[in-house]
Amino acid sequence: MNKILFYGYGNPGRQDDSLANALVEKLHKWAKENNIENIDFDSNYQLNIEDAELISHYDKVIFADASMEEIDDFFLSKVSPNEAKVEFSMHAVSPSYVLDLCNKIYNKIPETYLLHIKGYQWEFMCPMTEKAEKNLFAAFSYIKYKLLTYSV
Repeated sequence: MNKILFYGYGNPGRQDDSLANALVEKLHKWAKENNIENIDFDSNYQLNIEDAELISHYDKVIFADASMEEIDDFFLSKVSPNEAKVEFSMHAVSPSYVLDLCNKIYNKIPETYLLHIKGYQWEFMCPMTEKAEKNLFAAFSYIKYKLLTYSV
């Protein structure tokens, strides 16, 4: 059975930037209630270079982040280490950069995806917007199905 990591990142104090963190909480609760044991969950404000070691222990990794891009409610994309670029600041580590480090340091490339969840407001306040909350529930329903069928 595949060992999966679902890792959300964002700032819970910045309205819709909390989307991925909220999704991690919902999925973790769902997995616990349904005795799903091959999925681990983690969240943070941002990705870090140390996350390369973390993901090296998994077969599949799904990162999640709030998105400012022009997408519908959410979008799942495959992450490749070939997309990694040298970052100007370590405050902007991307999933592809973490995956590339994992490959270079641990000689491991877990199958990796990024779930982009559409956000609308990014002010220093809570809670997230109503539109973002709808996107959260849509992404939650979708990713539950994907995790259950291992068809990520």
